[in-house]
Amino acid sequence: MKIIDQTWAWLQKPSQPLEIMELAGRTCYKSENRITKGSAAKFVKMILELGHETVLEHVIASVRLTTNRGVTHEIVRHRLASFSQESTRYVRYDDQLTFIKPVWWDDPEYPELGKKHWLKAMEQAEKSYLIALKNGDKPEQAREMLPHAIKVEIVMTANMREWRHIFAMRCSKKAHPQMRALMLDCLCGFAKEIPVVFDDLVEKFS
Repeated sequence: MKIIDQTWAWLQKPSQPLEIMELAGRTCYKSENRITKGSAAKFVKMILELGHETVLEHVIASVRLTTNRGVTHEIVRHRLASFSQESTRYVRYDDQLTFIKPVWWDDPEYPELGKKHWLKAMEQAEKSYLIALKNGDKPEQAREMLPHAIKVEIVMTANMREWRHIFAMRCSKKAHPQMRALMLDCLCGFAKEIPVVFDDLVEKFS
């Protein structure tokens, strides 16, 4: 049995995102002649303040999320995104299973007994899964024994307007803690790579 932290990584970073957004926005008013070096950031900030987020849809980004099955069950509910997910139906885990460490694992107030119970449950799930394979079950049959904590990878692509919506929903204190921890880290990465577009969300949730 292996236990890892959930992570995310860029697969496709947007190239010149602010410049593309400015050009798209100014096309509406035929004000392209007002584009200057450095004008994009100011323009994008203005359209965000006005709520004109449609121009954000012209820029996309892709990431690979490594998290648990419970998180991916929720993230795929976002309709305006594309997903390619590791399939427990076809992937055969012969040697050992990998589980995602719960975000509450390092909480000093969480009792050690709870951690021991979780570990025991994961060990039993792994044992049952591997025995099923040994007895001739196909992966699609054996996977019925896998818990939400099983590690899965999912590639996700969305435009910047949808990413803003996702972060607004999943970084909220009302979001599931496992999802929130992953999305907060992802939001910080987006804000670092793409100025202006996510600054207000970072400020809101930090």
